[in-house]
Amino acid sequence: MADIEPATYQCLKATEPVVIDGKLDDAAWRNAEWTSDFVDIEGDAKPRPRFQTKAKMAWDDNYLYVSAILYEPDVWGTLTEHDSVIFQDNDFEVFIDPDSDNHGYFEFEINALNTFWDLTLPKPYMDMGSADNSWEIRGIKTAVSVQGTLNDPSDEDRSWIVEMAFPWEAYGDTGVPEEGDFWRINFSRVQWQSTVREGSYQKVPGTHEDNWVWSPQGVVDMHRPEMWGYLVFGSEVAIDAIQSRGSRDAMYSVYYAQRDYYAKHEKWAKTLKKLGLKRLEGQVDLNASKSGYKASVTDASGTWTIDHVRHVEGPDRN
Repeated sequence: MADIEPATYQCLKATEPVVIDGKLDDAAWRNAEWTSDFVDIEGDAKPRPRFQTKAKMAWDDNYLYVSAILYEPDVWGTLTEHDSVIFQDNDFEVFIDPDSDNHGYFEFEINALNTFWDLTLPKPYMDMGSADNSWEIRGIKTAVSVQGTLNDPSDEDRSWIVEMAFPWEAYGDTGVPEEGDFWRINFSRVQWQSTVREGSYQKVPGTHEDNWVWSPQGVVDMHRPEMWGYLVFGSEVAIDAIQSRGSRDAMYSVYYAQRDYYAKHEKWAKTLKKLGLKRLEGQVDLNASKSGYKASVTDASGTWTIDHVRHVEGPDRN
């Protein structure tokens, strides 16, 4: 997946609070750029989405603001209970990793009825992580507006807009970012094929959902934080993040090769050669034992490490 370059977004600081009302008429939104249009979760290997999706971001000393517009001719929703499995409806999803270490990250899903599900994961599912649905985003503000009529198949809709304000204190002790800091973030849109039966929308039997995202994952799995986009706070580019991309790619080459090796041999490889990664000799240091391993890479920014559960540590806070 190293050939897919994560997207980057320069997030400008708002000069006045954003009113969360489902309308994108605040000054912050007028000044913010749209993301690129969403693509299939697997990237260019799959067809472009049937409907356009794009998002904007802004921030101030109190909130991270996220908005999105989801175009579609039939806007519907069924789930009204908080913390329902929202992706059973068409939804919009936000994934945030404030310290860019693949652990202790956050997920948020919302449907056209403004019903949302917030959860956190200590580590990705494939690293034996499990979701904590008890986590609540205290102080979150959300709004949804429909350009059309919700749950009415008798007409054709245009889109629905989601607007959210995430308070910084929801993300533990990370604090308010400074200009030039970066987080990892991604957005997903789950879209089901639907038909009309007896005057209401129904999912087409035997079909799977589509997964459309801002920064492609390469596989059908949103829980690979290393593929999420870079959210850069302010107008300054996070140079360290860009310069260290090669080091991070090298670490993930070891991580995925070790997963394959362990699945076949039930032990961790102790050399890069056994992993088929001889090209990384002299660049990556590998230390393995029965209980796990740690791979490290040193570049101009410092030393980066990754272990058998995908936990990344690096220079400063990233």
